[in-house]
Amino acid sequence: AVLRVRHCRALVYCRHAPPRCPACGGDLRHAGLAAAPVRLRCPFRHGHGQPRAFLIRPTQGTFLDGYDGHGDLHVGITNSKGVVYNYDQEGVHRAGSGWEQSITIPLVQPDMWELLQQWDNLLEEFSLEEAWLPHRYQEQQHNCFTFALAFVNRVRQARGRQPLSKAQFTEGFLLPHTREASRYLSLHQQLAHRDFYIVPLAEQEEE
Repeated sequence: AVLRVRHCRALVYCRHAPPRCPACGGDLRHAGLAAAPVRLRCPFRHGHGQPRAFLIRPTQGTFLDGYDGHGDLHVGITNSKGVVYNYDQEGVHRAGSGWEQSITIPLVQPDMWELLQQWDNLLEEFSLEEAWLPHRYQEQQHNCFTFALAFVNRVRQARGRQPLSKAQFTEGFLLPHTREASRYLSLHQQLAHRDFYIVPLAEQEEE
């Protein structure tokens, strides 16, 4: 867990709540509710427990175990049971494990009854199309993101909605989640080498 403590015009990030403020030395145990430690929400979820969702994970390893923010990412779509459909140079995979630490974006609202029932069949039929054969894979132009976004757009069009470009989908759906994940990863990496990471509040407010 990553905790945040607000005290003496600073935000203190840590793993364990300290009895005294590492910035000023003041006693935090009697500093009141304003200085109470707050546990930050971890942006990574067990992907196989997130049905009908768009998932992102590092191609190699996991986010919290060595990912530096620059490595390649892999994406997939879950069915109703959390099986992750994902596409690479070997074709479409149906993974029941390996996505335990993912950024997850739900794709279906609870009131979309018809789509909830049809989702698995639509995803399976889509994955069998010729476009997703192994020899069609191209690392830059026809890849895992192409597969996932094409399925999202197939569903949108069936519901009478306009398809989304890669830029539109990234801006509207992915960036809010990836920005949160990036901030959390930065804190996680800072705290891998120190007990506290202190951010002056004025600097935080400027951001």
